[in-house]
Amino acid sequence: MSPLFSLFLLHIIVSAAGAQLRPHYYSESCPKAEAVVRHVMKKALIREPRSLASVMRFQFHDCFVNGCDASLLLDDTPTMLGEKLALANINSLRSYEVVDEVKEALEKVCPGIVSCADIIIMASKDAVALTGGPDWEVKLGRLDSLSASQEASDNVMPSPRANASFLIDLFGKFNLSVKDLVALSGSHSIGQGRCFSIMFRLYNQSGTGRPDPVFDPKFRGKLNKLCPLNVDQNVTGDLDATPVVFDNQYFKDLVAGRGFLNSDQTLFTFPWTRAFVQLFSRDQHEFFKAFVEGMIKMGDLQVDQQGEVRRNCRVVNSRLL
Repeated sequence: MSPLFSLFLLHIIVSAAGAQLRPHYYSESCPKAEAVVRHVMKKALIREPRSLASVMRFQFHDCFVNGCDASLLLDDTPTMLGEKLALANINSLRSYEVVDEVKEALEKVCPGIVSCADIIIMASKDAVALTGGPDWEVKLGRLDSLSASQEASDNVMPSPRANASFLIDLFGKFNLSVKDLVALSGSHSIGQGRCFSIMFRLYNQSGTGRPDPVFDPKFRGKLNKLCPLNVDQNVTGDLDATPVVFDNQYFKDLVAGRGFLNSDQTLFTFPWTRAFVQLFSRDQHEFFKAFVEGMIKMGDLQVDQQGEVRRNCRVVNSRLL
């Protein structure tokens, strides 16, 4: 990681400390904002349950790249390569249309008031609460970025091959603790992952030409059937045994050797993170509490930059004129 990038991460952390975010930010300017977001997310859940997992992960993929500024949502332009086609996002992130629906609904109620960056934070929280997870009070008041950067995303977002040591270092640069890392990884309690992300674990872990020895044998056999060598690697499998319910099953699966991604299973095999995996596998309340704390801390990440409230989350306002 370059010194320049390390300084950039420090800039995010320092800026976050002075951010003027607060609960009930829209209580006067758009008092129905949070209710509108929840209503649209409920409709999305009925239409396609998997979409909520996708929307929830927008917060991580947005906030780790230039802070929580909805840069993730910008479409490419002739002069800008945005983040949607970044390595961690292409063929992985989906359901952008849900955010579009939320924005459209809010523009009807209070045009030009609620930022797309705040929509991501509210929708992520609702995705968790509506699938059985905790609910919490979010801090709002973010502005939307005027640009995006595919390079910035590629430089920071971790690979599904990442190990716990790398992840601890990365999260630490954003002032997120080991406990935060493990709890936030519990976002994989809902949703699915692609065969692309696990082929090396199944057939060539660490260049050995063999599967990851940590796999539970029965689980590995299930994944071999889902993801044979000649599979379309965009085929998806469940990230845990209860993929539409936000609970602590994800951690129980890690303890049993049934983690889908290497970046998940490594949290149990690595000594510094194992104790938190074990705790959360036994105590769902502790997981929920730690997850909320981590999401709030991650939502505080910001950088000092110009911003606006976009009227369309995919395009900066100047391009709408």
